[in-house]
Amino acid sequence: MPELIPADLARFIATESITARLIADIGETPTVPAAAAALGVGSEQIVKTLLFLVETPDAPDGLPVVVISNGESRVEKRPLAERFGVGKKRVKLAPPEVVLVLLGYPAGGVPPFGHATRLPVLLDSAITALGEDGLVYGGGGDHHTMLELTVGELLRVTQPAVIALSDPA
Repeated sequence: MPELIPADLARFIATESITARLIADIGETPTVPAAAAALGVGSEQIVKTLLFLVETPDAPDGLPVVVISNGESRVEKRPLAERFGVGKKRVKLAPPEVVLVLLGYPAGGVPPFGHATRLPVLLDSAITALGEDGLVYGGGGDHHTMLELTVGELLRVTQPAVIALSDPA
């Protein structure tokens, strides 16, 4: 399957009647603070979409799970491990080539939905603290595009399990 691009995400947004917008050509945004500065928003409004592999007895190579978290926070492996009844050493961040194969987008530009493979989604409860109408910005399909939508729309589209996943640092 070919790599997905922002145009594929735009089609998914239109087909699924999602209230969101893509912001193209925002420049280099290698960090959350850089993305927030480019967009003129607070860094707590930046979300990242990650792919974890959870080794279980039924999935020794790793059960893929999409995790949407606050961009500034580190995702803690312990709550993920507890959710799947395994030790935290059984939870690993998927390598970029696996992200590309399963989600269709390159690591660093992965949107929260519209993936090549439909997978279970976990959303960090810290994101819901922004409120249903709070705006969040996530990957828009590549390293130069961001996706803008409300927390309520993110919840509606991804239908996630909401759990505390981030380091309260």
